[in-house]
This record gives sequence, structure tokens and C-alpha cells, in this order.
Amino acid sequence: MEYGIQLPVQSRSALYAEPWEADAGPADLVAVARAADRAGFAYVACCDHVAVPRRLADAMGTVWYDPVATLAHLAAVTERVRLLSHVAVVGLRHPLLTAKQYATLDHLSGGRLVLGVGAGHVPEEFEALGVDFAQRGSVLDETIDALRAALGPQEFPSHHGKRYDFEDLGQRPRPAQAHVPLWVGGSSPAAVRRAALKGDGWLPQGDPRERLPARIDRIRRLREEAGRDTPFTVGAITEPLHVGDPAWDVGRRTLSGPPERLADSLRAYRAMGVDQIQVRFRCRGRTELTDQIDAFGAEVAPHLRDTH
Repeated sequence: MEYGIQLPVQSRSALYAEPWEADAGPADLVAVARAADRAGFAYVACCDHVAVPRRLADAMGTVWYDPVATLAHLAAVTERVRLLSHVAVVGLRHPLLTAKQYATLDHLSGGRLVLGVGAGHVPEEFEALGVDFAQRGSVLDETIDALRAALGPQEFPSHHGKRYDFEDLGQRPRPAQAHVPLWVGGSSPAAVRRAALKGDGWLPQGDPRERLPARIDRIRRLREEAGRDTPFTVGAITEPLHVGDPAWDVGRRTLSGPPERLADSLRAYRAMGVDQIQVRFRCRGRTELTDQIDAFGAEVAPHLRDTH
């Protein structure tokens, strides 16, 4: 079971940002990404919001780094960790523009991109960019199809759909990967169905453990009924973690304790059919976070490889 991390600093929603992030910046982001790279994390992830309306600013914050710029910056200072957009609201942009940006990122990083996509949830963001919020599901469906073509091997991709129509338009550089993994985010029935039928993986949106088995079973059933037998990556976002016995209040939902105990709890995800977990660590500063990342990689991860 692989493990990845949604990076701090680059998005600062009140739902999950730690107090120290308010004064953090690019150097902290780089340090955390490098720690994840050293510790064997499968990916580092970055969110996507173009603009946050004032009515949501208290809850969401307005700090949302651009995912393409951020992941490209981190690609240059890491060696092997993959670069995940979790998630890019690709319906806000023309698919040829999205393909140009992410193909370049994959090319520059030597094939480390995982393109996570989602429908979005902020109406004002869509309205400001001239995109119909009510139709965002169908827009995303077609955008995924168009991106499949535009991120494929052809220098002159073609797509003929209801909203987007292009051919004989060359784009280079091509992605370094022959097939860019496309993971679909969201836990609504429509998002789960979209992931099963159009994606290479599923990124749930904060589902507690008890809800995952039913959603995973639905994905398997939908894929079987559609004859989809290509590789598929099931994800999960874990509870907050703290490796070791904390000397401060890390919250009642946080999993903490010796590495063996954490691993034993996390292996339950593997038993459900989860292929990769996204972890988050409670911490009071950058050094504590990078220490937690190091400890997880060295002391918890080896136990996750043993599923028996």
C-alpha cells in the first residue's frame, strides 16, 4: 500500500491548516516536499482554486497556490516523488490549455505527473470564468475525454464533442509518460461513477472508514459491468496522524502511538481494497512535520508492506 501527502502551506482551509502555516512560505513547502521524497512517499499533492468568494473566505481562506506552478517548482527540487493535482478543477479551463500545462509539467519532471481532477464546488468561481456551474458534471465528463486525447501520444490530438472540438493543432512537448494517470476526485454518486468509468483511480473526499467499503464495491461493480479491466488505483484519506506518543493535545480523532500500532490501524485500509492512502500529520511547525514524515517513512511504512 503506497502513501502520499497533501502538502501544507499551499492551501490553508480552516478545516485542516495548522496554525504555523499562517507564517510559512515557499522554503517551508520545499522542505516538506523534499522530506516526503526522501521518506519514500508515492506523491505530494497540491489543490486548485482560482479565486475564493468573500462569503467563503473565513472557512476556506484565500491562500491556494496554483497547482501547475507549484508542482513544477517542486519537481525541480525533488528526485522521484510523483506530483499529484488533488484536485484540478479542469472544467474551468479549455482542455487544450490544461493539456499544454500538464504535459509540460510531465515532460519537465521526467514523467512524474498524476492528474487528479474534480468537478469543483464554488459557484462564484465558475461564474467569474464564464463556465456554467450547474453543468459542471457534464463539462467534466467531456473534459476528461478531451484530456485523454490531448495528453496521449499524438502530436496533433483530436476531439469532437458537444463543447470542445479540435484537430490539426499540434502540441509539444508531449508528456514523458505514455499514459498519464488520471484520478477522479469526489465522493458523490456521480463522482464515484465517473471515477469508475472514466478514471485510472479514485480520490475520495474525506470519507470516514466505514463508508469506504460500499463505495469501493460500487466502483468494482461498475467497472466489471462496463468491462473495464485496466489498472485502477483506489485511494483513501486517513485520519490525522502523529507518530509516537504526543506531548501535546493532537485531537481526539488523531491516530497516535508507536509505529506498529499506527501501521496495524492503517492496514485496515488495505483490507478494504485501498491501494494508496493520503496521510496528514498533526504538527506545530515545519521541523516537527518533517520529523513526522521521516518517522513515518522509516518506522511505519515498513509495516504497511506486510499485509498479513
